[in-house]
Amino acid sequence: MELTSTSFSNEQPIPEEFAFARRDPIQRVRLSNNRNPDLRWSDVPEECKSLALIVVDPDAPTVPDDVNKEGRTVAADLPRADFHHWVMVDIPRSCTGITAGECSDGVTARGKTKPLNPSGAPAARQGQSDFTSWFAGDPEMAGTYLGYDGPGPPWNDERVHHYHFKLYALDVDRCPVEGNFTAADVKRAIDGHVLAEATLTGTYTLNPTLQPVSG
Repeated sequence: MELTSTSFSNEQPIPEEFAFARRDPIQRVRLSNNRNPDLRWSDVPEECKSLALIVVDPDAPTVPDDVNKEGRTVAADLPRADFHHWVMVDIPRSCTGITAGECSDGVTARGKTKPLNPSGAPAARQGQSDFTSWFAGDPEMAGTYLGYDGPGPPWNDERVHHYHFKLYALDVDRCPVEGNFTAADVKRAIDGHVLAEATLTGTYTLNPTLQPVSG
């Protein structure tokens, strides 16, 4: 199985239009277009009954003390953890891709309550991302973040972040998760049901001293 995109190439920078935040020369960062990137897949196993999509950044800092603080940096060797940006299940086998901006086009304060599904997967279900916990203490942004919200790593992080778009071909028609499920819930639910998987990886940084992102 293969997963590709016309929005970015594997192991290359993700353009700013597909990010939650972009660089700003005065404020450090500002909100970006937050469009979901184009995704296309092929060579899905014949036995596949549905697909699941998870987008994860494994480079999230585990200690928030220095995050986005003037005069400080988030050290590259700081232990890291997963931060999930998108989880979608019950994508039918007949669906072959997602168009750029089809499921997300702009930042929604407090999170999308009813994220749009791909045209080829009208009955798909989208779970909550880790922005839900990230903004939990922010009175202006706190809420349940469903669907896609793109990259927004710390602007003072010494590490370039990697975003793994993971597609799973499953042997079940419906993923056994309910409610506002998370990526962790899906991973547990699909254990033993994965026929094949494919990964597409993009990079992103808001640190002006690191590699530039594409426009």
